Amino acid sequence: MVDKHINFRINYKKLKIFNEFNTKDFQYPIVLSSPHSGREFPQEFLQNSCLSENELRSSEDCFVDDIILGASNAGIPMISMNIPRTFVDVNRDKIEIDDTMYFDKAPSSDSIGSRRCRVGLGVIHRIVAQNKPIYDGLISFQEAQERIKFVYEPYHKRLKQLIDKCQKKFGFCLLIDCHSMPSKICNIMNETKPVEFCLSNLFDESCPTQISQYLAQILTQKNYRVEFNRPYAGAYITFNYCQPRKNSYTLQIEINRSLYMNENLYKKNNNFQSISNNLCESIIALGKFLLDFQK
Repeated sequence: MVDKHINFRINYKKLKIFNEFNTKDFQYPIVLSSPHSGREFPQEFLQNSCLSENELRSSEDCFVDDIILGASNAGIPMISMNIPRTFVDVNRDKIEIDDTMYFDKAPSSDSIGSRRCRVGLGVIHRIVAQNKPIYDGLISFQEAQERIKFVYEPYHKRLKQLIDKCQKKFGFCLLIDCHSMPSKICNIMNETKPVEFCLSNLFDESCPTQISQYLAQILTQKNYRVEFNRPYAGAYITFNYCQPRKNSYTLQIEINRSLYMNENLYKKNNNFQSISNNLCESIIALGKFLLDFQK
């Protein structure tokens, strides 16, 4: 990376960090999270990135919050990010810092140095799809820390509150973390029918097998191809909020984007509503199953 210094600050008073829905009357022991569907870019960020807004959106889980809203309206609390993951990624540990991105931070010997950091996808992203760099120079570490303080931490604080509230009411909570996956990834397995839904449970570590299998069965009955932990096994949210000893579990859902949208134009396709209806029906059915599961 070149030695150009890109120094800017964000006016966080102008930003609404997340939306939440139906968080008062829990009908089922489920909490829904959509951490990567945000599409409200801070203007200061756009002005200092070397990419267009559309290029920055290539990392976005487009419309996932809209897809699952029907399930939330049935009595399942939901939180969804408004701020894009290319600004700060709430599905990473906040210590996943890429020291090479900053002009005012010395390399740390105890940096987590995760694989995601090394490829540019730590808590502060360095790249988007096709390895395109977001900046044409070094940014401020102090500014990055403000992103964590004013965006990342409020999201996780509220998510934890919702999980605790669900746990208090039911003695049990399943956090469903909702994402989408590029169709190119779903098609590279050289199989007849691409993966349409991936259920990620850290290889059966994040929730009882019966739970993920029940959801897979419902989706399969609706004629979708479902895979477990392929191509994704789960990320930070799935790992961090899984506490089996407290009957708190997690499950990540990945939806093939080609099912519901034009990936090049960032627009919903004609199948959007049917995909949404089918997934919401499946989540609600899972909620009813969980009411009996914990007895």
